Amino acid sequence: MDAIDRRILDILQADAMVPVATIADKVGLSVAPCWRRIRRLEDDGVIDRRVALLNRRKVNLPMTVFVSVKAPRHEAAWLQAFRRVIADIPEIVEAWRLTGETDYLLRIVVPDIETYDAVYQRMIKRLEFSDVNSSIAMEELKFTTAVPTSYIKAKS
Repeated sequence: MDAIDRRILDILQADAMVPVATIADKVGLSVAPCWRRIRRLEDDGVIDRRVALLNRRKVNLPMTVFVSVKAPRHEAAWLQAFRRVIADIPEIVEAWRLTGETDYLLRIVVPDIETYDAVYQRMIKRLEFSDVNSSIAMEELKFTTAVPTSYIKAKS
């Protein structure tokens, strides 16, 4: 991994649809070596996948709800059931297992509060929770899927 690879990753994180010729020009390579680097980054798993990011407002999902969940017990069976519940609910777009007071944090996108309530009802019908606390996002101050490439270590 070198500075050119990091620059390629920065470009692709900003827009995965940029033509290889444009990327090659921006990083100072010809097309074939640039394409080989991109393929290597994909083969090595550095580039996990390429996706289209939708404008949530234009697809009628303007509301983001962060949901803190406390498990009623810490056991493998409950966790597996929880994994199944969150996998089956498409409105849950992120789920994190945490340390501290909250066991899990969910990010849910919905058109309105009524839809969030329906999601909540689906969750509690399928699984027992010790506590569920919801916070509705008022304003998105920063959102990016790009990660900093400056921490990538060069291969020896």
